[in-house]
Amino acid sequence: MSAFDKYLHEVIVRATHEAHEDGSATIDAHHLLMSIAADQGSTAQQVLASAGLDRAAVREALDREFEHSLGMIGVSAAAYDLPRPSHACEQPRMGASARLALERSFALARKKDLRSTHLLLGILQARIGTVPRALALAGVDQAELADHARQTLDSRDR
Repeated sequence: MSAFDKYLHEVIVRATHEAHEDGSATIDAHHLLMSIAADQGSTAQQVLASAGLDRAAVREALDREFEHSLGMIGVSAAAYDLPRPSHACEQPRMGASARLALERSFALARKKDLRSTHLLLGILQARIGTVPRALALAGVDQAELADHARQTLDSRDR
């Protein structure tokens, strides 16, 4: 098993826990992003940290995105005492946004050359969805963050 395979397994295990905590039946790209942000020491985590995105900041951005989405349909989260999500009874399965992020990641490099930053780039390449909305609401320029990730990869290749 390669170092990237081990890293990916750890990210998916943490993302599965995040999905379970959210009461989600699926592991989505935002669960992968929270998992990456929680992985102290990886290059991808350092790229996120350079934009002020640790796990808590990503969670806050996702919560803000949820409240914003509710507001778009005329529901104020502050006006209601919403219950905490119930934990999913079954093991969450890989959702479409996470699968697409993984596919985009794997398309970026040969398997033996994959690194944590490729996984982050696979997530950041999404143009629509929860992650782009959450990053925008948090004031993070997604394109700039993706460029920073690419530059990090380029500088490590030298």
